[in-house]
Amino acid sequence: MNMAQLGRCGLLVACLLAGVGGARAQASAADVLRAGFAAARAQPGHQLSNSPVYLQSVERPNQMQGEVHALVDLPYASVQSALLRAEPWCGILILHLNMQYCRASGAAGQEVLDTGMGRKFDQPLADLYWVRFTLGVQHSGDDYLQVVLRAPTGPLGTTDYAIDVEALPFDAGRSLLHLRYSYAYGLAARWAMQAYLATIGSDKLGFSIVGQRADGQAVRVGGVRGMLERNTMRYFLAIESYLGAQSQPASGRVEKSLQDWFDATERYPLQLHEIERDAYLAMKRSELQRQSVEAVPPSAR
Repeated sequence: MNMAQLGRCGLLVACLLAGVGGARAQASAADVLRAGFAAARAQPGHQLSNSPVYLQSVERPNQMQGEVHALVDLPYASVQSALLRAEPWCGILILHLNMQYCRASGAAGQEVLDTGMGRKFDQPLADLYWVRFTLGVQHSGDDYLQVVLRAPTGPLGTTDYAIDVEALPFDAGRSLLHLRYSYAYGLAARWAMQAYLATIGSDKLGFSIVGQRADGQAVRVGGVRGMLERNTMRYFLAIESYLGAQSQPASGRVEKSLQDWFDATERYPLQLHEIERDAYLAMKRSELQRQSVEAVPPSAR
């Protein structure tokens, strides 16, 4: 065998090994996701109501992270196709109570989402907190999906703002979905969050049980971690509601996703009830109309 033939053989072996390594990495990620779901199910206190939805959160110095593992009544192919592009993600994010604007742009592989976050009432675009997400598809195959939204800065002075989603087929007609929502924060962001929690957010609670009162009633987490858990659930319910509405005729999908998101949040009134149905629907319809005609303000870029 001459040197040219040896070189071609070496290249072939390298390619084959790279393929094996990629398959192992994919299998490993899927296995890790299944193991994470099994661990969440095994730990008491993480299941919400009687549904297959499990919430966990952790507060570290200068970093917050919330996670939801859940089984959703949707085939994996539907989940995969809906989460690969930025435009559907705008349909997801706008369901969140505080998301007032979302515009997707860019070509496949370089898509971004310009989002405007605000209060629970209409605000001028110039008054919103603007966050630009980049969309990254880490893996998309027949048995595993990972999509990440990343932003260097977030609302209230937060940084490293991230929404990560993994999914895989679980059984006939159901998918395993994992959402991780996280951000970092410094001193300025901590002050801003503490000011919010000391005023209009002072009585708001999360989902995790952190103690028990003398009468046996559970003590729910509050503070910054409680705020994290509420938003983690709002994002998860937005994904679930958007995906569930895709089975409807195109003309009715947006309205169904709005109705379903509100209904889903009302299953957890202690944590997520903020506004009445009619007010939420009117606000969102107005925001959707505005974003269809108004561009992202130059100051937000």
